[in-house]
Amino acid sequence: MQQSDDAEVPALNDLNNNSSKHRSGAQGRDGFRNQQKDSEGSMESPNLEFEYGDTDSLTAELSELYSYTEEPEFSLNRDYFEEDFRSHVNGRRWVELSVDDQRAYVMRLLDALEVTDREKRLKVARAILYLAQGVFDECDTEADVLHWSRHNIFLLYDMGIFTALLELLSMEIDNNQACSSAVRKPAISLADSTELRVLLSIMYLMVETIRVEMEDDRPEWRMAREAFKTELGSPLYNGEPFALLLFTMVTKFCSMSAPHFPMKKVLLLLWKTVLFTLGGFEELQAMKVRGREKLKLPPLPEDSIKVVRNMRAASPPASAMELIEQQQQQKRGRRSRRPLVKQDSLDTYNERDPFKNDDARDEEDDGEDVDSGIEGEVDPLDRDVIIQPPPPPPPLRPPTDRVSFPKGLPWAPKVREKDIEHFLESSRNKFIGFTLGNDTETLVGLPRPIHESVKTLKQHKYVSIAEVQIKREEELQQCPMTMGEEEVEETPAEILYVGMLPSLSQYVIALLKLLLAAAPTSKAKTDSINILADVLPEEMPITVLQSMKLGIDVNRHKEIIVKAISALLLLLLKHFKLNHIYQFEYVSQHLVFANCIPLILKFFNQNIMSYISAKNSICVLDFPHCVVHEMPELTAESLEAGDSNQFCWRNLFSCINLLRILNKLTKWKHSRTMMLVVFKSAPILKRALKVKQAMMQLYVLKLLKIQTKYLGRQWRKSNMKTMSAIYQKVRHRLNDDWAYGNDIDARPWDFQAEECALRESIEKFNTRRYDKNQNSEFAPVDNCLQSVLGQRVELPEDFHYSYEMWLEREVFSQPIQWEGLLQSQ
Repeated sequence: MQQSDDAEVPALNDLNNNSSKHRSGAQGRDGFRNQQKDSEGSMESPNLEFEYGDTDSLTAELSELYSYTEEPEFSLNRDYFEEDFRSHVNGRRWVELSVDDQRAYVMRLLDALEVTDREKRLKVARAILYLAQGVFDECDTEADVLHWSRHNIFLLYDMGIFTALLELLSMEIDNNQACSSAVRKPAISLADSTELRVLLSIMYLMVETIRVEMEDDRPEWRMAREAFKTELGSPLYNGEPFALLLFTMVTKFCSMSAPHFPMKKVLLLLWKTVLFTLGGFEELQAMKVRGREKLKLPPLPEDSIKVVRNMRAASPPASAMELIEQQQQQKRGRRSRRPLVKQDSLDTYNERDPFKNDDARDEEDDGEDVDSGIEGEVDPLDRDVIIQPPPPPPPLRPPTDRVSFPKGLPWAPKVREKDIEHFLESSRNKFIGFTLGNDTETLVGLPRPIHESVKTLKQHKYVSIAEVQIKREEELQQCPMTMGEEEVEETPAEILYVGMLPSLSQYVIALLKLLLAAAPTSKAKTDSINILADVLPEEMPITVLQSMKLGIDVNRHKEIIVKAISALLLLLLKHFKLNHIYQFEYVSQHLVFANCIPLILKFFNQNIMSYISAKNSICVLDFPHCVVHEMPELTAESLEAGDSNQFCWRNLFSCINLLRILNKLTKWKHSRTMMLVVFKSAPILKRALKVKQAMMQLYVLKLLKIQTKYLGRQWRKSNMKTMSAIYQKVRHRLNDDWAYGNDIDARPWDFQAEECALRESIEKFNTRRYDKNQNSEFAPVDNCLQSVLGQRVELPEDFHYSYEMWLEREVFSQPIQWEGLLQSQ
């Protein structure tokens, strides 16, 4: 596999090291006991009431912009505002001014932003930030703060503040003096990025507040939202979209030339800008429906967002101790069937599965193969060591607990054109002895059951937008003159892709470097870049309480970075896939070559339940709570207790996003599926099934489904509940033999060719559509001598004065080799 950057190598190496550790027997038994404890704890895990969406609540998204270390700056912003406000407006508060007076004051601030004195400019920027934060000193409740923040931000946008901030941001990015001093510093702190943090905070508040629609928005605000959306997505800023400027900041930071950049704020602003300009998941679904209508394709069989929201979570896999007890029962000859507790996800029809028994092989364990000592079956030599009396049979749930579900599977089955062709090819070879290529209509000579099968397959045939785009691209490549010039719609996704194209690999590698540095499984040695520049204070903590607070702040900071990167990558992949499949494949290949697959597996190779239930937040310090209410005294006990939430929204959101990215990278790609197998992802993914959240489990099961055929018969026998859950939750492909090992396409020698062929197709697409010089060979040539000699050629002014000298030097004084000319003809 190609290595794009050595920053991602630790992800791959750590996984290989972990795999070799799993194979050692002694460590396997230790891991077995630890796994036993983990499983027993996870069996009690309740269903998580989590609703997936584009973002968390507005309050949560605003609070995550600020580190707890930045808390003193709220009062600093207020003081600078009030100092300036009192000098211009006597005796009145901001909330008491008329809109005209407010506009006049903002115009005065806008003029003051243009001063050359850096200190004065920073004070004015802080005053503007205080307005964007909702003049909280004049508010009594959090709702008031949000109301005035919204009012002020639309006013600031209307007065052109965003454009002025953009110019200042460009100046700060190009400030070589600040960059060079930061590079030389041994330790970077909050103080090194003060100006950048203030500017990025105002811009983030503007983008996030204007992006979110409210029912009571005024008509002029709705118009302002559309105008701002168009402005951000258009190449208005130095001929490129605003997101490109932020991508440049990310690459500059990761190349270590600007280590003082506040990366968390940059990534949050970048994510929200892409979300605002390109659209969220609901808008994506609507765009997909419109795209299918435009191509005259049948409508989608269902709304995937609604289907996933209506799914129920499965129970986590059985604990290792239960597995041992059942093995003891088997050894004692107890094969009688007992009533079992109904699994939440596995009895869709409220019926007991007649195929369940107490055989240990049918129980789910956390193993992926016989060679894994941690999560496989117990070593036969150790079976007699851990003998415990069998537990009493668990009682059945009372009938009142039963929930009735509609019969049938959640997803409509799908069949590709390629699947029908493969089916007919094998049928013709079997019954006739020859094939008819891609002909799916001729059924002569085939028996009646094959006719019925083909009819059923065609009823569920699904043609994706991607297939139409690939076919169209092949036609454009083969017949460029006949097909003519392609009309490319200037969508926001298209504009962004064109801007990203020259440096796309750098952007991808930079984002993965940051993801690696922020991952909870990363060791100190792998933190090749310092992502804590905008969280560490100037003076390090000296008390235990300060250390605890900083520790929570650092963990929270990393979690927010993971959240922003995972959401950003998923949005880019989904929008590029809808815009053109080869744009999606180009980004995907760069992600794969930069070791994104082992990096995500490394992320999940941890106690995922602990990560999702982590309490790295201090509610009383969150904005806007901290600026409205009196600050209680913080104690070590209150910091340890954390909040009362059942789970951490951002961490669960990040996990689902990373699983979705992994699915997008590996879907229909045998070479990448084999990477999942090689890196022993099955036990890592199975541990993630312990999280009782339907959407997360769905994407884990999808990843397990695509590699099931490679994991061997023993794995399938040991994981029948997982197989059953895959059957019930994941969409069916009618002739996909995912549960067996006889896949014709899965040939190891084809894997490299598959990636090379894909890369060749991508390069042809990019050259044809975006290389402006490639059409020169099709330009008409003038073959008439008179016409060519008669063309007027613009000559420089000084050529007329030196014409005779040029003629003498270049023509008359040069001997002409007539024989040579004749021979070369």
